[in-house]
Amino acid sequence: MSDATATSEAVCDAFPVTNRNKVKRAHERGSYDKAAVFAILDAALLCHVSYVIDGQPYCTPTLFWREDDVLYWHGSSASRMLKHLKLGTPACLTVSHLDGLVLARSGFHHSANYRSTMCFGTAHFIEDDGEKRKALAGVVDRFYPGRTLGLRPINSQEFKATMVVRMRIEEASAKVRAKNVVDDEEDYALPIWAGVIPVQMTIGADDPCPRQRPGVTRPENLSAYREGRRLDEIFVESQRAYERGSVAD
Repeated sequence: MSDATATSEAVCDAFPVTNRNKVKRAHERGSYDKAAVFAILDAALLCHVSYVIDGQPYCTPTLFWREDDVLYWHGSSASRMLKHLKLGTPACLTVSHLDGLVLARSGFHHSANYRSTMCFGTAHFIEDDGEKRKALAGVVDRFYPGRTLGLRPINSQEFKATMVVRMRIEEASAKVRAKNVVDDEEDYALPIWAGVIPVQMTIGADDPCPRQRPGVTRPENLSAYREGRRLDEIFVESQRAYERGSVAD
């Protein structure tokens, strides 16, 4: 492989660095690699999407999912964003994971271990019915692969009331802190406890619907959701399974 080819492939595997996505503080924690950004996205269910409407900023928490470099989320067809999304509007989607509480010997150096990403693009709502139906299946199957096959199909009222938004990632950056305490050198001699308290989100025990029909059992395709497992790891596994299923289709 020539140096030019290697450089070209490296560029394709990373998002361009611009004033919009450049990590300016603690830049050593930043990355523009697509693999790093996608890994953080795939480990999440909830995101925050920001827009500006008529000069007023709005930030909306919502469920989202990813297919390649395209992000999807849904909302109400009565949303204030509808007319703006028809033409396309700039948006910023963020995801963050809290991995640890970092306690230092001074208040200034207290911190957190985290994984985060910011993705920029132009958001549009999906007008084509076929694409919209596929996307609505994706919001379920991305987290619970194959589940839509056994569900009651969406009805016309639900379909009409739901808006699906898509945004191709134009620029993005990831930022991660994954280390222990960093104190001022002279503070290490102080008799103060310091360290990291790990934080995880894990699966609890099932709480079946109280009106569950007799004989209905938990399906095998939910076997990844076992009590005690880390949720972010399950989401990543589910995304990979969903991608394999999409390729198979």
